[in-house]
Amino acid sequence: MGAGALTHQAFHDPLTGLANRALFRDRVSHGLALAQRRGSPVTVLYLDLDDFKNVNDSLGHAEGDRLLIAAAERFLACARSADTVARLGGDEFAILIEGADGREGLPERLAAAMSHPFRLSGNQVRVTVSIGVASASAEDSADDLLRNADMAMYAAKRHGKGRAETYESRMYADIRERLDLEAALRAAIEQRELTLFYQPIVNLQTGAIYGVEALLRWEHPQFGRLLPQHFIPLAEETGLIVQLGAWVLAEACRQLQAWKASHPQHSLAVSINISGRQLQGIGLAEALRQTLTSSGVSPSSVVLEITESVLMQQTDAILERLQQLKALGVRLAIDDFGTGYSSLSYLQRFPIDILKIAKPFVEEVGQGADRSALARAIVGLGDTLKLQTVAEGIERAEQRAALIELGCSLGQGHHFWPALSAAALEELLSTDRFPRLRLVEGNAS
Repeated sequence: MGAGALTHQAFHDPLTGLANRALFRDRVSHGLALAQRRGSPVTVLYLDLDDFKNVNDSLGHAEGDRLLIAAAERFLACARSADTVARLGGDEFAILIEGADGREGLPERLAAAMSHPFRLSGNQVRVTVSIGVASASAEDSADDLLRNADMAMYAAKRHGKGRAETYESRMYADIRERLDLEAALRAAIEQRELTLFYQPIVNLQTGAIYGVEALLRWEHPQFGRLLPQHFIPLAEETGLIVQLGAWVLAEACRQLQAWKASHPQHSLAVSINISGRQLQGIGLAEALRQTLTSSGVSPSSVVLEITESVLMQQTDAILERLQQLKALGVRLAIDDFGTGYSSLSYLQRFPIDILKIAKPFVEEVGQGADRSALARAIVGLGDTLKLQTVAEGIERAEQRAALIELGCSLGQGHHFWPALSAAALEELLSTDRFPRLRLVEGNAS
């Protein structure tokens, strides 16, 4: 191999052929030196593929590499010939722009390019990109500029992914707070400081408790009680969701078995939320199998809730995971059904048992036929496909009455009970405040 080839290899990414981190940093330093003499701006865009690890885990590293190569080609097509496009490592890329008009419209072009699906393993896979934008000030070094663009990219991820954010000095404090929260969450998981609350799911006709949904809570020493939306995205991003999810499965099943032993008159089921990151990993089915064995819970008493957005990816890997879970005897539910933007073909492709009607549709029920149309359609779809329907977020008596009229058999919400601690639910199960109607698991009516 000649000297020129060796030099190229030392400064370019072997997978994509783009500049590597060392060459990119050198060019940023050179650009800053020129800018100080000429007074021209220098801007860095820091790009990160959203949820790349999920694709890599579910489709395999070879398909992950294909995605990186295809994304690199799109980034190059959006940039000017004078710009430097680099792969910094993993799924992180960067673009160096020199000149006043170089960055004009580039984040928008990049987002538009990534809006088209990638074809991987015969599947149409959509992958967005989070972009951080930072322009150099007079005293900035190359490391300062890269760090600022990186922080802006993380801000874009925290604000919903698939977007661009421009660096602001306050972002440093935000990153520091996030790192502190990550450390606290890691310690809370290791020290078992998180707890599960349980919201009853009731038979709408009789009010009998059919089951419960396990809901995670974190009593943070500084921020007080945190709901899942405050820390689950962080757990997914950092990979802590695997350890946390395994604990939730084990604890919910343990508690269900304890209730079944002390209150055999109640035929209870427990619903447990499963994140996309858990589902796309390879260890969920085995962890569930071990949990079912150790707890002694009947698999038919366990419902795993999956968001519609995860199923919309429709990859063979997700189908395989769901089939593995179904083979264990548990039931599968689509959480917040109706809020996604996809063909309903996945309902026939995936082994789903339950549709949970999203709260926004339940809020319209009981306010006239027109406003109940979406909930009616979901119940009708469930009947056609022989799927059970559960209404979420019931808050008023007229909603309950209208749902019964529509043919929905089960529901949950503050009209019945809020999420309760295990002790509070134990007390509830011990009272006669609702009919003790035995329901056959999976066939409530």
